[in-house]
Amino acid sequence: MKAFQTVDEILDFAIENEQNAADFYFELAETSKDKSIRETFKLYALEEIGHKEKLIRVKKEGVLKLEQQKILDMKVADYVVRQAVTDTMTYQDALILAMKREKAAYRLYMKLASTTPDAGFKDLFLGLAQEEAKHKMAFEIEYDDVILKEN
Repeated sequence: MKAFQTVDEILDFAIENEQNAADFYFELAETSKDKSIRETFKLYALEEIGHKEKLIRVKKEGVLKLEQQKILDMKVADYVVRQAVTDTMTYQDALILAMKREKAAYRLYMKLASTTPDAGFKDLFLGLAQEEAKHKMAFEIEYDDVILKEN
């Protein structure tokens, strides 16, 4: 991971990653032929935009406290293969890709939390990591309920 010199550099990096995640979910929504799936991915994109807005507020105003919770990790994402977004992507492919991205975002925020000496920023990054873990869990449950039950 890049060596950051300032808190602003860390926040800018996290803000950019949240925008990339939102763009990813908007792209998945656009490629889906099923209306309910499109709406689901749009909701996740909006949640990522919400994370970005929190980070922007923190950068401007100071630290934001997020409630910490224990999130179940079903580890489904550990056993699937990453694929690129395509127009012919199946729902299964989209879920796999979404799980991998959420897992990567979780790891990013955990790494950022472990590298900051500031307790407020540590809490912020741990809270954002938990949000990403919730997203991953939701995709894992969907994968289990829809894809694994079909086989």
